[in-house]
Amino acid sequence: MNLVSIRIITEDVARLAAFYEHVTGTIASWSTEDFAEITMGPATLAIGSTRTVPLFAPGSAEAGANRSVVIEFLVDDVDAVHAALGGRGEEFVNAPTTLPWGNRSLLLRDPDGNLVNLFTPVTPAARAKFGV
Repeated sequence: MNLVSIRIITEDVARLAAFYEHVTGTIASWSTEDFAEITMGPATLAIGSTRTVPLFAPGSAEAGANRSVVIEFLVDDVDAVHAALGGRGEEFVNAPTTLPWGNRSLLLRDPDGNLVNLFTPVTPAARAKFGV
């Protein structure tokens, strides 16, 4: 078994896709106006419209209701990313902070309120874990 994607359900696919394109520097690929994907290496962040929910199970997902999942992206230099993003309307939860497990992390929220962690491993153990 392989984890291949995380899907966010939203009322506004274009707005959310534009946010993740801006943050990641990766252009979304679009299947329909209701579905876009940001693919980086073996993982994909899928963005689906609330109109797609009934195709799976009516009422099974609600846009903007997440308060427990953090979407994480490994970046080369989190401080440089923070400086590059600053002032463009991002909702930062914290400034870059070095955490006890060796990652320097920047938390922000996407337009739907989902937490996004951009991080750089900085200790030898964390760097070894991620092969950087």
